Amino acid sequence: MRLAYRFALAFLFGGALFSPAPASAQTAQVVYADALQNGWQDWSWATVNLAATSHVQAGSRSISVNAANWQAMYFAATTPIDVGLFTGLTFWVNGGAAGGQVIQVQGTTNSSGLTPVLLAPFPTNAWRQETISLASLGFAQGMDLEGFWLQVTTTSTVPQFFVDSISFSGPAAPTNPPASTSVIIRVDAAADRHVISPLIYGVNFAGSNALRELNVSLNRNGGNLTSRYNWRTNASNHAMDWYFESLPQAGSGPGAAVDRFIQDSRDGLAEPMITIPINGWVARLGPGGQRLSSFSIAKYGPQTGNDYQWFPDAGNGISSSNGQYITDNDPLDANQPSTPEYQAEWIRYLTNHWGSSTQGGVRYYLMDNEWAIWHETHRDVHPVGVTMEQSRDLFCAYASMVKSNDPAALVLGPEEFGWAGYLYSGYDLQWGNTHGWGNPLPDRAAHGGAVMMPWWLDQVRQRSEDAGKRLLDVFTLHYYPQGGEFSDTVSPAMQARRNRSTRSLWDTNYIDESWIADNVRLIPLMKSWVASNFPGTPIGITEYSWGADGHINGGTAQADVLGIFGREGVDLATRWVAPASGTPAYRAIQMYRNYDGLRSAFGDISVRTTVPDPDRVSAFAAERSASGHLTVMAINKETTVAHVQVALSNFVAAGFAQVWSMTSGAAIARQPDVTFTTNLSVLLPAQSVSLLVIPRPSRLGSLSATNGAQIAVQHLGLGSSVYEVDVSPDLVSWQPATNHIQMSDWDTLVFPGSSTTRFYRTRWTP
Repeated sequence: MRLAYRFALAFLFGGALFSPAPASAQTAQVVYADALQNGWQDWSWATVNLAATSHVQAGSRSISVNAANWQAMYFAATTPIDVGLFTGLTFWVNGGAAGGQVIQVQGTTNSSGLTPVLLAPFPTNAWRQETISLASLGFAQGMDLEGFWLQVTTTSTVPQFFVDSISFSGPAAPTNPPASTSVIIRVDAAADRHVISPLIYGVNFAGSNALRELNVSLNRNGGNLTSRYNWRTNASNHAMDWYFESLPQAGSGPGAAVDRFIQDSRDGLAEPMITIPINGWVARLGPGGQRLSSFSIAKYGPQTGNDYQWFPDAGNGISSSNGQYITDNDPLDANQPSTPEYQAEWIRYLTNHWGSSTQGGVRYYLMDNEWAIWHETHRDVHPVGVTMEQSRDLFCAYASMVKSNDPAALVLGPEEFGWAGYLYSGYDLQWGNTHGWGNPLPDRAAHGGAVMMPWWLDQVRQRSEDAGKRLLDVFTLHYYPQGGEFSDTVSPAMQARRNRSTRSLWDTNYIDESWIADNVRLIPLMKSWVASNFPGTPIGITEYSWGADGHINGGTAQADVLGIFGREGVDLATRWVAPASGTPAYRAIQMYRNYDGLRSAFGDISVRTTVPDPDRVSAFAAERSASGHLTVMAINKETTVAHVQVALSNFVAAGFAQVWSMTSGAAIARQPDVTFTTNLSVLLPAQSVSLLVIPRPSRLGSLSATNGAQIAVQHLGLGSSVYEVDVSPDLVSWQPATNHIQMSDWDTLVFPGSSTTRFYRTRWTP
């Protein structure tokens, strides 16, 4: 039919300022109320029943304890607790029919018990409340509380007793709310524009459900376990991580564990990244798939540690007689040699089973893992550190093999472990640790004082030119902050350091506060090395973590890192490992990739964003290329509320913004929309991540007829917003026709056909 209908879309705005109340101080945390709460776990070595019903103080259940010989009821926190949040431990006790039990209470930190507090004998068939200050248990400001136990004080069996209603009490709420921080975030949508690679949103070892929830692009199969994976027997040697044992992996048949990983990645809509062992050894199993150990105690004598529970003969490779590494072991005890051809057979198996890299198969191959510390992690097969030549030759041999079997596949390396490995070969690291660092390091000296990574890049470039094909597609390193951040420690001092140390990724003026004591500036450094030695090579960081996944401080750090990766132009990144579902670190990734559960994401065109002090409040902004909408990620690292003004330049806004936020212990939540004319004002809760989605004015897209009776028009709006659709015969008299819930930035509106001319408009409704 001829499209004779006319459409005019106009837009009106209204709404209220988003002003959430300041986050209140935490005043209590329940440990047990009919069941363990808030992630607390039962690590008791007494006999404990968490669902006793014979004696109950509150609710319908209590805890019964049967103990003897210094046994204890021990509860451990999933994530260590900052004792500054609480003042005391409160619980109720009942001595049961016998009564008179004498019990002591101890808190734990760093896996050790602190000051014991002895309780009065328990009452008979009656409940008594106990309140113990954390100070009397030996805790001080800045310490982490890992758990606590109630322990019998005798070798004899004590009568059964009961415990109920366990909680930590907190300080009283402050008389005055904490002072807020005032910050101006300046966003210039015309400056520093560049594409944000979607590949920076990657993880290690995620299942399909987590991959879908996180909406990440890459799933890496890496780490020490993969360095000696034997695809034919589906076995791997766990190296130093677990007593150098060769063990069968999940599944049955050649390559089964990796096949399952690839399938999980596909099911989660992520690209799998597979590690190819290049160190010359893979795991060997005994007859019938029997586990084997590189340091058998029966063969090599007593050792300072062993797998006493599952494989007592498997030692840790450290002799009990002298405390030194065992160096005369036979690598064939639990391993077998591997060659490029052996791994080529695996590449051919993968391409036959899954297709080539251009036909839906594996696109990313990582060349082993952290070569510079093989003499530690894999010392049973590599007791001598890898030299500069060996690192070049091994990489090039295996990379060439991959390219010969799947020419379009992407090869990543060198997957080096950290700062020392960027600068020195494994050989020099081992030599320096043995002979001291005051003398010239032999491997570096033999190469004219060359720094390891720049030298390696230049050598691989030359080998690529000689081979007539690029052997390195992405220059990848690992990075973990070295000041204790990569831990569960959340003392005030560590939280502040975690806030600052993300600067080591980008700040050319920041001196790292750890033993490194140097200007790391990792991303600019990697780019400069590439520009000088192998131009055109993308960069990636395939292992990183700032720790404290279960604490909001870890969540804000994770959000900060992802923002930095996008702003600084990292090409690829995979976090070690995928955080546990629901943790702040997990939700921080969702804030960028799936904040609304509909896979809505942070923008893909980075624009200039500045803040006064990124150690306190950091911010990142990006446009969505498909719609032009602006997204601003604002991260309040402070323990006080931040009053923020977003000053926009070179961006025509519709006059309102959606606000999504995550705070400690809460799921991502949509806040009331914000309306504005020039500058946008919001309050950022203490220690929070907030996403502002600022749409451009709505507009009409393509127009088409449907089955002769309706008109379909593409409507640019903002997903998860409501638009009122009005109709008019004359552009003067308007009547509401319907409300449209926008599902994505671009939606289809369908209007009924009519023999008369009609005009339509949409307007956002708060």
